[in-house]
Amino acid sequence: MNIVKPKKLQKGDCIGIIAPCGVFKAADRLEKGIEFLQNAGFRVKVSEKLFARERYMAGTDAERTGEIEKFFADDEVNGIICARGGYGAIRLIDKINYDIIRANPKVFCGFSDVTALSAMFLKRAGLATYSAPMINGDFGNDISDFTWENFKQAVMSDVPLVFDGFGSGCAEGISFGGNLATLVSLCGVDFLPDEDFILFIEDLNEPAYKIDRMITQLRNIEKFTRNLKGVVLGEFSDCDHPEYLDEIFAEFEVPTVKGLKITHSHDKITVPIGVPARIENGKFILRQNS
Repeated sequence: MNIVKPKKLQKGDCIGIIAPCGVFKAADRLEKGIEFLQNAGFRVKVSEKLFARERYMAGTDAERTGEIEKFFADDEVNGIICARGGYGAIRLIDKINYDIIRANPKVFCGFSDVTALSAMFLKRAGLATYSAPMINGDFGNDISDFTWENFKQAVMSDVPLVFDGFGSGCAEGISFGGNLATLVSLCGVDFLPDEDFILFIEDLNEPAYKIDRMITQLRNIEKFTRNLKGVVLGEFSDCDHPEYLDEIFAEFEVPTVKGLKITHSHDKITVPIGVPARIENGKFILRQNS
């Protein structure tokens, strides 16, 4: 796959804010998020459909698809940050015009439900994206220095990213992953990289047996087991039996790094998706300029 890395953000660039997933109602957090980004030197452009609502989603499928395509096609916009996760992205993956994404590569940031879009942008448009903070829980919610510094290092520089966890073994592949439940929801479409990859995963409020089931579902995919070379584990917050997780994850049977701040929590790292990566005895290393 010919993977395209978007141009890095710099001060003075315009960041677009869209809501491609769950309904967004937090006007106060939007205001705080805009203020934070402007104070950091960015211009901000907000989707006119940001507060649209269709059941539990931020507008109809057509509205949300339209805003994704509109903001990618907008030459004024240099990067896109999603307002929040929730649910709804998976409904759009067969409706998006990926030619628009491919022709207009730009920084795209989000996590949780946004994982579905990042996976499909990589698969169908060859675009490297970012598992990164969003407006509702981060930029508009007193973003921590830890989260902000990690975000800047990932989206505003080409330096290699080195994250220290713990584990053993070495592996190489492109970085791929995000929220485990959202990745598994893509089963049924061709969403996995064709090349070797290192999987990073996290989740929230999932009991151990469901994590077991999701891991098993992925491992039952021949392409997954063939191309998986390493695993990076973020947080699995509020799991009912965390003592079972080591045994469940050991079934991947590949080099593993544990203990990284890939998470729904306030302090989080930003992880590029689709860049050359390697595991080296407890370190997760991503090369942004290769």
